[in-house]
Amino acid sequence: MKPERIQKVLAQAGVGSRRQIESWIREGRIRVDGKPATIGQPVTLRQSFSLDGKPLRLKENNAPTRVLVLNKPEGVICSNADPGGRPTVFQHLPRGRRERWILVGRLDLNTSGLLLVTNNGELANRLMHPSSEVEREYAVRVLGEPDSADLRRLQQGIELDDGPAAFKSIRESGGGGANRWYKVVLSEGRNREVRRMWEAIGMTVSRLIRVRYGPIHLPHIPQGQWKDLKPKEIAMLMRLVDLKDDTEQPTGRGRHAGKHRGSPHQRPAKKSRPSTRGRKKQTGRR
Repeated sequence: MKPERIQKVLAQAGVGSRRQIESWIREGRIRVDGKPATIGQPVTLRQSFSLDGKPLRLKENNAPTRVLVLNKPEGVICSNADPGGRPTVFQHLPRGRRERWILVGRLDLNTSGLLLVTNNGELANRLMHPSSEVEREYAVRVLGEPDSADLRRLQQGIELDDGPAAFKSIRESGGGGANRWYKVVLSEGRNREVRRMWEAIGMTVSRLIRVRYGPIHLPHIPQGQWKDLKPKEIAMLMRLVDLKDDTEQPTGRGRHAGKHRGSPHQRPAKKSRPSTRGRKKQTGRR
């Protein structure tokens, strides 16, 4: 096995996204063969790894890519665990020894809506990487009514404490009284970026919902619930970031082989009986 950078090896094994793994390395939480890991060090899966003192049992991830879309509720954090005991998104995801879920970006505590989750670390990394410029669309409710000059500033660029930021598009989306709804599109995902941009023009965001990530829109499912993306939707995501589609199944047996997935009022077709034509009539007892 040829050594590769630790971020890539652990991401492909489903430990987390490359960005998340880099953060853990900087914090000294990952060790390799008993020694603190360094970003970019060459490793193989034959070495021993630990996270926060707990061994990581890794093996090459050969499972087909799976992507879930979760409708994240407000008040839930995007983390594996919270010292304060707040609920986390992982409590809403399917659990199993074979699945290591990686969040594609994060939503802050008070933001709800679409959150993509996958078992493919490389896909997660590419979807989040700034160079991919994958669009994120949000529905935003603001307190107050910005004028046309304010909206132009948001599209031309606002200077934030971590650099300039601009919406690719803004369109009004209804509202009344003191509140106005807008749909805004970004092609990056910095921390609380949407809220900070509106605050920069003197507006307060009272509600924030992510409704699209790349080509995937928020489905009509209750908050706190998830659904699997279809193979064709996963293929769209992989093409978007120049990855080979690994969701194709061998002919003859599908992804849900052995399960009848039609309407509950539909019955599986009856098995046909062997033809008796040409047989001799049998007499007597059997």
